[in-house]
Amino acid sequence: MNRFEGPGAREAKIKYLDADYQVLSPGNFVLCAVTGEPIPIEELKYWSVARQEPYKDAQSSFKREQELGSRP
Repeated sequence: MNRFEGPGAREAKIKYLDADYQVLSPGNFVLCAVTGEPIPIEELKYWSVARQEPYKDAQSSFKREQELGSRP
């Protein structure tokens, strides 16, 4: 069992803003929109305001941008 499983693990619900985010529902992690991997909240650095989705790293963010272009 890892830290994203078990009774204390919960996916957070977040509103992504410019250079910040607002936690709507508390949790320990969010799921990367590209890889599906959990991202600990304290490590969350990449997201799309237009698409309202998080990314685990710059490569995932870039991959999504290539896939979708400027479509939200």
